[in-house]
Amino acid sequence: MPVMLPTKLLRPITIACLSVALALPCASFAADKSKAEKAKPVAATDPYAEVQPATETIDLAAYQRIRDEGLNHSHVMDFAVALMDGIGPRLTGSPNLKKANEWTRDTLTKIGAENAHLEDWGEFGLGWQQLNTWARMVTPDTAVLILQATPWSPSTPGPVTGDVAFVSIQTDKDFDQYKGKLAGKVVLFGAMRDVPPVEKALFERYTDKELEDMTEIQIQGGVGGVPPAMQAAMQSRMERMKLADKIAQFFADERVAAIIEPSRDARNGGGSGGTFFDDNGATIGRTPYVAGKDIKVPVAVAAIESYGRLYRLTQAHVPVTVEIDVETKFTGEHEHGFDTVAEIPGTDPLLKDQIVMVGGHLDSWIAGTGATDNGAGTVVAMEVIRIFKALDIKPRRTIRIGLWTGEEQGIFGSKGYVTQHFGSAATATTPDQLQLPEFMRRATGPLTLKPEHKLLSGYFNIDNGTGKVRGIYTQGNTAIAGIFEQWIAPLKDLGVTTVTNRNTGGTDHLSFDAVGLPGFQFIQDEMDYETRTHHSNEDTVERLSPADLKQIATVEAIFVYNTAMRDQMLPRKPLPQPDKEQDKRKPLDVMPGAVPQPAAN
Repeated sequence: MPVMLPTKLLRPITIACLSVALALPCASFAADKSKAEKAKPVAATDPYAEVQPATETIDLAAYQRIRDEGLNHSHVMDFAVALMDGIGPRLTGSPNLKKANEWTRDTLTKIGAENAHLEDWGEFGLGWQQLNTWARMVTPDTAVLILQATPWSPSTPGPVTGDVAFVSIQTDKDFDQYKGKLAGKVVLFGAMRDVPPVEKALFERYTDKELEDMTEIQIQGGVGGVPPAMQAAMQSRMERMKLADKIAQFFADERVAAIIEPSRDARNGGGSGGTFFDDNGATIGRTPYVAGKDIKVPVAVAAIESYGRLYRLTQAHVPVTVEIDVETKFTGEHEHGFDTVAEIPGTDPLLKDQIVMVGGHLDSWIAGTGATDNGAGTVVAMEVIRIFKALDIKPRRTIRIGLWTGEEQGIFGSKGYVTQHFGSAATATTPDQLQLPEFMRRATGPLTLKPEHKLLSGYFNIDNGTGKVRGIYTQGNTAIAGIFEQWIAPLKDLGVTTVTNRNTGGTDHLSFDAVGLPGFQFIQDEMDYETRTHHSNEDTVERLSPADLKQIATVEAIFVYNTAMRDQMLPRKPLPQPDKEQDKRKPLDVMPGAVPQPAAN
């Protein structure tokens, strides 16, 4: 789930007119208009200069048609079963993701989209797939262990048996105590964590009070509005990342047989009962998918109950041996990443070159089949396209679907697409920034914009699991809050009630927002996303809610419809100026008696 990020922007004055059921006095509904009474074409203008109407024209007849098709004639689960069961997990660079790219391209063509194709966003790295992984305790007792290989782990040379040794490396000083002692060992690497009782529900929906609280802006202190706790967490992560590559090389030099790590926990104690999480937090090394930085030792992540027994025995000085077989396959060293893209062409002579985008990321981790993260977002976006084609809607603007890859490693696919089509900014090259993955580096700008930048009206993203839509984040775009409030008024019976000017992060709408384009993520019921399914072996079709997916697709289709049909493009925030951001954050020179200091080298 995206991380809630702070913002300095204040929520606009609440719309004066309130809605009851389907009646919204401050919106002009077009239900009574004949099909012949279409809005007159409006010439495209500077999206930063367009004057937005105070009252939206809401076509209730279109709402009704979309609702009927989306709720009563849905095929979203047809897409879901085909993608998750028919193809399976979709790690970036893997053969399965290649299959998924091709299947989404061909399926979009089959349901009527045009110009369906794959766009290369650049080199990713290693191609890899897990074939089989198992392990068992051999002594002092026999027991089957619940585990999987971590992504990009090499294989063992068939089943291997080794004595178990627990290793804890927190700083550079910790390496010496293990030198020369680990050859042939099966290493337990990672502290045994607490396993709290599951006292709270693992499945939750937002309450009305929680949704109401979301509408209040949280103004944080700290440099640039970043709260001190987040700053400390980022610094701690940077330190761990610096040590990660050293640890990976150390285990290779010591010729350990294999490494077993404990699975992390989840919210409300959901990381127990055989559930384990297998993502970038479980890999050894910072970028194990890059040739030359790949891991040389087989690594597996275990359910906490399996890990815990091994750990407790070693701490009691009981000799333990484990047999483990990690069987994986590397399929290339320089695999490229591709996004699936397709369109429904616009029909308005003056607006057809403008674009409305809908999408989500197609890639996943490997423990499950990537159902809630983010097969749900993928199949919902495809269902949006199917709804438009089934109803033979002729959008004024072009509707384009983008199914991104590489999101789990750093929103690579959407960032690559935005860079190629809309614009980008240079990132910092200072030594401390180069220690970070590219997606975490500070933008230094200035923005370089492409001609298409002025043509995108908005991008709508789903990546919060299977829970139904409860509202939308404006990403600090206060000018659009009143527009969205009017759009959702006829959707309150579907549970869509909330527009918040808060930011939300962690997924592909950020690529658009970073270059000043309107990019939005919906508020979704949490369900068991953060407690059980997110990146876990539980992330399968069984965790999808068909009713919720129907609702999501219907709501998203209505947002896309409104954006494609209104006279004006969606309002934008001021264009970011990343090259000036650091100067804006500098302290003011206002202290009486302060002695000027020489500039830092």
